[in-house]
Amino acid sequence: MALARLGTAWLPRIERVLAEAPASCGLALTLPEGALTQLVTWLDLVVAWSDRVDLTAARDADTLVDLLLADAAVLACTELGGSAIDVGSGVGAPAIPLAILQPALELTLVEPRERRAAFLRTSCGTLSRPDIRLLRKRSMEVEADVAELALSRATLPPPLWLREGTRLARRGVWLLLGQDEPPTHPSWHPDLDLSYTWPLTGGRRRAVRYANASPRD
Repeated sequence: MALARLGTAWLPRIERVLAEAPASCGLALTLPEGALTQLVTWLDLVVAWSDRVDLTAARDADTLVDLLLADAAVLACTELGGSAIDVGSGVGAPAIPLAILQPALELTLVEPRERRAAFLRTSCGTLSRPDIRLLRKRSMEVEADVAELALSRATLPPPLWLREGTRLARRGVWLLLGQDEPPTHPSWHPDLDLSYTWPLTGGRRRAVRYANASPRD
């Protein structure tokens, strides 16, 4: 079944995911003003662009909302610091919903593919978020220690992403996994390990944050 723009009909799914995904690992999310409206706008934008750009593998509304929002809902309940970099941003998840849920976060998106970068630029413009920085380049071309926190989803295998994330981040790296065991690193160690469920599709997820034993200022 093709995805369709639903407008405010997205809201029951959005509200359920924002409540139940954090609750499944003992967290609770406080929504900033206007967040639900922005998420509705962004989901409709994803669907509109998916007609001509390969943005997501989701083919139904439940899968799309879980895929785009659930991880961000969990991460938004944690201490994120002042700045974050999202590598291989693609459709913009979890970074764009994370920026909506934590509007004070200084966010950089890294996406080398032209059409997906164009979608991300349009998303930032539509959401009136000129503060979100977009770099159209590969991760290896980004300077080291560029943000306090690094995150990525499915851009690289977990051990490779952990290695690259520790180059980019000064203090923390998030790994977003299925139920795989997290990799190890000689000097960065997990300080937060959250297992949770995607509410609409039942997918089991695991988010592991690695901390730098010697944070770089």
